Amino acid sequence: MRLKPPFRFALYGAFAFLFATGAAWLVADRLKESSELWQEIAADLLMLHGGAAMATLMMLGALFPLHIQRGWRAQKNRVAGAVMVICNALLIVTAFGLYYAGSDSLRPWMSDAHTGVGLVLPALFAVHIVLGRLSV
Repeated sequence: MRLKPPFRFALYGAFAFLFATGAAWLVADRLKESSELWQEIAADLLMLHGGAAMATLMMLGALFPLHIQRGWRAQKNRVAGAVMVICNALLIVTAFGLYYAGSDSLRPWMSDAHTGVGLVLPALFAVHIVLGRLSV
């Protein structure tokens, strides 16, 4: 169920940008107490990360009819595909919670879950792609 190159590369680019801005934000967030510059950088990175997430959400929505349903019906790469769907759903739910939930008790858990899944996602993405290409 290979995606057409323009969409595939846009998706890869969006996920790479999300990973880069998220990882850079983690560093800037740790350093923000040391100077006001890091606080500004962290805020800018978070804004870029959120904007990229919105664009990626549109592409994820397009994946359902273009890729996920077809792959599921063809019984191709189901386990890795299901893991990708679950991980992306966790990222969406935790991002929503981080942005909208005001609960001080939930926020650290959501932050840790979002960070953990986000840092592991590139490896899962690579496994999904490799297994998909091997199953053709």
